[in-house]
Amino acid sequence: MSAEAMLRPAPAVAILPSRGGIVGALSDLFWRKPGLLLFLMLAPPVLWLGIVYLGSLLALLLQSFFSIDEFSGLINRELTLKTYGELFLPANLDIIIRTVTMAAIVTIASAIIAFPIAYYAARYARGKWKALFYLGIMLPLWSSYLVKIYAWKLILAKEGILTWLFEKLHLMWLIDAWLSIPVVGGNSLSVSATGTFIVFVYVWLPFMVLPIQAALERVPGSLIEASSDLGASPAQTFRNVLFPLALPGVVAGSIFTFSLTLGDYIIPQIIGTSRLFIGQAVYAHQGTAGNIPLAAAFTVVPIVVMGFYLWGAKRMGAFDAL
Repeated sequence: MSAEAMLRPAPAVAILPSRGGIVGALSDLFWRKPGLLLFLMLAPPVLWLGIVYLGSLLALLLQSFFSIDEFSGLINRELTLKTYGELFLPANLDIIIRTVTMAAIVTIASAIIAFPIAYYAARYARGKWKALFYLGIMLPLWSSYLVKIYAWKLILAKEGILTWLFEKLHLMWLIDAWLSIPVVGGNSLSVSATGTFIVFVYVWLPFMVLPIQAALERVPGSLIEASSDLGASPAQTFRNVLFPLALPGVVAGSIFTFSLTLGDYIIPQIIGTSRLFIGQAVYAHQGTAGNIPLAAAFTVVPIVVMGFYLWGAKRMGAFDAL
């Protein structure tokens, strides 16, 4: 054998020897049938989604077609639309309108506040300032949900820091005038619809800022410059160029703010008046009143509203900005 042949590396083995035992047999089986491996990996989450989530949702939907016997107070398990008819009673319809209206107002206010913040982060923040921006937006999400609500209850209370500040500025008359308005007012900001609105906007604002910021980062700076070069004013550039391109991000953020406000019952329970929201009505009928069919019917309302909302959001391309 020549020296060149001795120095030539041995050819690599094309096929590794099979491993013995159960592990080797399973490895060979999954290699021959990759579909089986995919099925085994997806089976647990699919079963969880199908049984726990969709199963409970279907059970809830089924219970909404039951009714309460007026004499015995027991659930009548015959399918009927009587419970859905109760949703159109003035008291229940008032709860639905109040909740949807609050969700819409909170969504609009969050978008107005979030847009300039997101625009600055997308266009001007760089390096450590962008990291500081993300930290400032995400930091409130790291604290306890209840702690934030109770902190705002102390801030908005009649003896709270906000009242103290307005007294120092001699503007207490402004708060008193606002609280005297029947629908939005109350004894103090902590027991008024205005206080509920303020806390809703504070808690859900990060969910609006981040999708808008992601959408604005996709807008090329050259388009803004071209609009200015063509003689457009800043207002025209915003209306015709920037806002239409950022609209999917706004709609994406509104999915979070609208749906979370629609189903929340803790904030109105702690901060607000005695007027119920859908979440509070569900809690009351499910627990105190024992009227499970009506509680289930109330729960279907946000599902239907969000179904139409998501359908419209998808048509506007909002899912691309999530």
